Amino acid sequence: MTPSSSDHAYLADNWSDVRCRVDDACRAAGRDPSEVSILPVSKTFSADVIRDAVALGLHRFGENKAQEIRDKAGPLADCGIEWVVIGHLQTNKAKDVARLASEVQSLDRLELAEALDRRLQSEGRAIDVLVQVKTSSEESKSGLAPEQLPAFLEQLRGFATLRVRGLMTLAVQSDDPAQVRACFRRLRELRDEAVGRGHDLSRLSMGMSGDFPLAIAEGATEVRIGTAIFGRRSVRTDA
Repeated sequence: MTPSSSDHAYLADNWSDVRCRVDDACRAAGRDPSEVSILPVSKTFSADVIRDAVALGLHRFGENKAQEIRDKAGPLADCGIEWVVIGHLQTNKAKDVARLASEVQSLDRLELAEALDRRLQSEGRAIDVLVQVKTSSEESKSGLAPEQLPAFLEQLRGFATLRVRGLMTLAVQSDDPAQVRACFRRLRELRDEAVGRGHDLSRLSMGMSGDFPLAIAEGATEVRIGTAIFGRRSVRTDA
């Protein structure tokens, strides 16, 4: 269903539909639906829309930009929202993230880890993080090169404020399911290799509105869904 400017009742239908589709994809892959969570991606949508989503029982939302989290956190301060950063993060935004976010899924370089750690120490906080790995050849995609992951995970052991929980990736934009699925498979393989080296990485954040069944088939523990829940945005997006 599509949204109107004054009525967000469509969210309940969209959310129910997405939950059913995710559950169906789990069963098709021989997995228990309880193994896969959904992260609603609310980027570009207003605080009013998010408040309506909270009324449905949603309390964890993905945002691309620290600025958007800062703008929405005030009006929604009474909602108990956990803000999750899923977009490329500049180090100069670490202050806002350390103060407002509960999780960063786009950690991809040591410089950013150091900036977040400094700010989190000042705030007296620790947050969950996922390491974003680049599993496609597209220049537009951010993420750590797969061959750099082992060393980076070892470096992250030195940051007590950053609780490394797993890995995240964006698949290639392609009409070929085999190419898309290969990106997800690669992330799972990297995770398994890291676990074999002693890292506790239980989470794989991969799959969005257009490709989440393929991600679930390859072991996703969380899918990031924007358009299928909130409707189409007026700007180009990857969720």
